[in-house]
Amino acid sequence: MAEEKKGRAYHSISEVSAMAGVEPHVLRYWETQFKMLRPKKNRAGNRMYRPKDIALIMTIRKMLYEQGYTISGARKKLLEDRRTSSSSSASGGEKEGATQLLRQVKKELEEVLSMVRPKK
Repeated sequence: MAEEKKGRAYHSISEVSAMAGVEPHVLRYWETQFKMLRPKKNRAGNRMYRPKDIALIMTIRKMLYEQGYTISGARKKLLEDRRTSSSSSASGGEKEGATQLLRQVKKELEEVLSMVRPKK
């Protein structure tokens, strides 16, 4: 049954609370403290957790219960980690260099194409 639940796209709050080993009210409280934790809600208003939400919950749980972070400390660390990962993966300098390289390749291809095309 555990393998069956892992493959699903959404999980209920009771399933996620059982996975994380915390009560549902703790998950609802964490939603108020960690802005990046925003599970989708269905038409009835029930929380439906995606795999990325569950991974974040497990990270928060580990930080609070095992590593000894306070809620504000865990929040700051998660935000800092998010900033460093997003800035390193898509920094402005890398984008600028890639854009310049693409322009150069385009120019060279146009030159080759002009050599190959029959002259009118």
